[in-house]
Amino acid sequence: MYYVYILSNNAKTVLYTGVTNNLTRRITEHYLKRGNEKTFCGRYLCYNLVYYEEYKNVDTAIAREKEIKKWRKEKKIDLIRSENKDFVFLNETLFDCWPPVLNANEGHPPGSSRA
Repeated sequence: MYYVYILSNNAKTVLYTGVTNNLTRRITEHYLKRGNEKTFCGRYLCYNLVYYEEYKNVDTAIAREKEIKKWRKEKKIDLIRSENKDFVFLNETLFDCWPPVLNANEGHPPGSSRA
């Protein structure tokens, strides 16, 4: 399964659109990089999931991500509100543990690989 997702910061002023095959791992990675000036999500503290779509085909997911990224912010907000009327952060709803806790033995978030 592939996911197109939209994240926001705590103030709900910044949006980030991405694609992944592991939503839990990817959101955790964004969270763990918060404050990292070298990444968009780190710089703007975007790790709050507000919207996602599921796809079986990676090419379809990538095409949808590119489509959404071209949209103006207002259109993205309309998309989010079509499924998430109150713009609620979905992290705690979708993940067993939020915020993520590092595995003390490995120093990696649950579900991640050491690639």
